[in-house]
Amino acid sequence: MQRFLLSHNDLDGVGCGIIAKIAWGEEAEVRYNSIGGLNFQVARFLKRPQKNTKLFITDLSVNKENEEALQSYFKKDGKVELIDHHRSAEHLNEYEWAAVTVQYEDGRLASATSLLYEELKERGEIESTPILEEFVELVRQYDTWEWDVNNNTTAKRLNDLFFLLTLEEFEEKMLNRIKNHEKFFFDEFEQKLLEMEEAKIERYIRRKRRELTKSFIDEYCVGIVHAESYHSELGNELGKDYPFLDYIAIISVGGKRISLRTIHDHVDVSEVAGKFEGGGHAKASGCNLTTEAFKLFVTDVFTIEPLPIDAPKNRYNLKESPNGSLYKNRQEDQLFVYPIDGEEWKVEYNGVFEGDFPTYLDAENHIKKEYSAALCKDDEYTEFLMENVKNHKILQAAAEKLPFNVMADKKGE
Repeated sequence: MQRFLLSHNDLDGVGCGIIAKIAWGEEAEVRYNSIGGLNFQVARFLKRPQKNTKLFITDLSVNKENEEALQSYFKKDGKVELIDHHRSAEHLNEYEWAAVTVQYEDGRLASATSLLYEELKERGEIESTPILEEFVELVRQYDTWEWDVNNNTTAKRLNDLFFLLTLEEFEEKMLNRIKNHEKFFFDEFEQKLLEMEEAKIERYIRRKRRELTKSFIDEYCVGIVHAESYHSELGNELGKDYPFLDYIAIISVGGKRISLRTIHDHVDVSEVAGKFEGGGHAKASGCNLTTEAFKLFVTDVFTIEPLPIDAPKNRYNLKESPNGSLYKNRQEDQLFVYPIDGEEWKVEYNGVFEGDFPTYLDAENHIKKEYSAALCKDDEYTEFLMENVKNHKILQAAAEKLPFNVMADKKGE
């Protein structure tokens, strides 16, 4: 029996294609699709169904029209199976031909590659080998972003290699490696290529960090940046750099798409994506740049200045300093945060009490979220001390740490 597999054109989707070709050999015909292209391919197959052929759909879900068409096809003894792991596709589990699993019983998040592999292994249609097990787990960890928690850089590098090669080259390399070796590895050429790519990604993220803007959309504080490349890496790094942002929206105007990323458990970006004809995972999703989305994420924030960057090389104005830390925004408002009895942190806004916070991070998140402020340079901090030291005990302590006498300089003025 022939198997006709329609899968996503990302690492997890192509991982499914590789598993299919290892399991079924020449009986497998595989086509990779974008999210938007799948429904066209499904409709095309159903118009001219092939005899003695089973349709497989992996890592993607169908629209309502194809959902109903597949059900009719299945009832007429048509052979079809859909395997997915996105929360937005869970409603398909009501059909006998669909199996959508977001999370395993042991708490691990699922990927389409791992689900297909385990299904075929259970049926006895694929033989388990150490390198195949390792490849499937690398794909799963990257797609679910567990690689970041586990510091599994091999999984991250596998995805980088996927984008550095053509889809056909990547598939051919992986098939050859899995079939002829016992342990997964990158060859010398690939390692050099990956080192160059990692340096390029670092430079790209550094540049985009300076273009990040902030807006309040619905109940969320959102970081917005325009980027055509490295969406996963960019979203993850910006999320960690700016934890006060509930999620990061990465806009691709040319592709008319938005990638959504979050590092927080209280935010489900698949729900946000669902409002704009999209879906995905709780922490990584995508949607269309619809007219409504364009207004919210592009037009409404066009005049907003990018978030300022924290001063990087300070010696005195440091975060969590017992002598206090000074922040400023683009409007030159001053926000001073300092400890109270070693337990809480106090924030002053232009010399006026703003509030108490249990941790320094809470205080900083408030400053950045509400005022778009950044840590000042040492010279601005020194100037602030000179202007305010007389009436502030914390500032007097801070002044004593400087290599010159602030009070003497103040008297000299």
